[in-house]
Amino acid sequence: MIEGINRIGINEWEVPVGYVPGMRVPGRFFLSESLAQILEKGALQQLANVATMPGIIKNSLAMPDIHWGYGFPIGGVAAFALDTGVISPGGVGFDINCGVRLITTPLVKADVAGRRDLVDGLFHAVPTGVGAKSSHKVSPKSLDEMMVKGARWAVENDFGVPRDLVRCEEKGCMKEADVRAVSAKAKQRGIPQGGTLGSGNHFLEIQVVSEIYDAPAAEAFGLRAGQVCCMIHCGSRGLGHQTCTDHLKVLEGATKKYHITLPDRQLACAPITSPEGKEYFGAMAAAANYAWANRQMITHTVRQLLSKMFRIGYEEMPLVYDVAHNVAKMEEHTVDGKRTMVCVHRKGATRAFGPGAPDLPPELASIGQPVIIPGSMGTSSFVLRGTQTAMERTFGSTCHGAGRIMSRTQAKKQLSGKEIAEHLLRDGIMVRAPNDSTLVDEAPDVYKSSDEVVNVVHDVGISRLVARLSPIGVIKG
Repeated sequence: MIEGINRIGINEWEVPVGYVPGMRVPGRFFLSESLAQILEKGALQQLANVATMPGIIKNSLAMPDIHWGYGFPIGGVAAFALDTGVISPGGVGFDINCGVRLITTPLVKADVAGRRDLVDGLFHAVPTGVGAKSSHKVSPKSLDEMMVKGARWAVENDFGVPRDLVRCEEKGCMKEADVRAVSAKAKQRGIPQGGTLGSGNHFLEIQVVSEIYDAPAAEAFGLRAGQVCCMIHCGSRGLGHQTCTDHLKVLEGATKKYHITLPDRQLACAPITSPEGKEYFGAMAAAANYAWANRQMITHTVRQLLSKMFRIGYEEMPLVYDVAHNVAKMEEHTVDGKRTMVCVHRKGATRAFGPGAPDLPPELASIGQPVIIPGSMGTSSFVLRGTQTAMERTFGSTCHGAGRIMSRTQAKKQLSGKEIAEHLLRDGIMVRAPNDSTLVDEAPDVYKSSDEVVNVVHDVGISRLVARLSPIGVIKG
């Protein structure tokens, strides 16, 4: 374990104030003993650096999928006071509202096992990879509406049903979106990409519910053993990336303007209440809404294909939930015994609101929010539920995935795309991707064990296991 870190509980560690100069609060991260052995020192340094930022509340936090990122570590969470705190693109990421959603079907494993035509059909139906363009090219006016209304725009344009909105975090829309703060270049990149799957770790998977851990929660979420589901993992595409790039330049200037001292320029930020901070937040919210609309459009395409191929009804494929991973949001949390509005940054972390949270659909109020944790191509994904412990300890946050342990460059040196596809097929997993190099970049071996990561958050209590889902068909971007 890295020197200077204190173990303060089972799967819980503290980075004390003073680990780097200027820390205002301790760092706190959740990690098993074995995962701690492969913790990157750079990611730990980033966690400590976040603790130096003005207005940070309680702790700089990291989940067990922690690894080195831009600014914040991936897996990082931090909340800031609205009056004294800052907002930072480094705490959100370039792929604004990269997120994941899960739909269920009435199918069982025997219906889809070995169906290469299903995997090929999905690959051709959903434009996939770098530069992928949609057949649903929207007008500039419609793009603005996507960024204002989010998933609701998609549903209003027949890419879904009203119930889908109830099963989205924020109902699929951040009301603070400001399209005026999104550049013409970002909009230009967004026009042809609605309904497309990005590259990198983004995917569309056909999965089967292979294990139920919490029967009442699974029933409330609409999950049952042996059931076929579809998981969609993607974000705001080129529009979000350009929005982050544009505002980083502005906020680097704002850091100097407001005399904010930081140990890393990648943490460039502005006071939440400043013109620069408000502009970034409005643009980020607009990009987040675009991402929700994008996932909703992909959902529609998947439902149409499954409906045609298996003769099942569109409404027989309900959305379990949709959660964001890379976002900053204004949320009310208990701070020093008082309910207080704060700005929560989640960078590669998932919201995990517990029972009774006001944003939850009434039918889930007693259970808690569905939390969807994707695996890594050949490994299991998981559904968990949010907890009161998360509300008290992590601003209602948990992990977002397995977390990388090998860079893409390292992966290319050690692995072959063809070998990976053959190995997965022997395990009953059919894979399609634009090229072999995509499979190498995202091979299961380049990630931590998703089982171990979710066991950490389950044991700590910041989310609780509900179901395991095993992949049988994977579309990679």
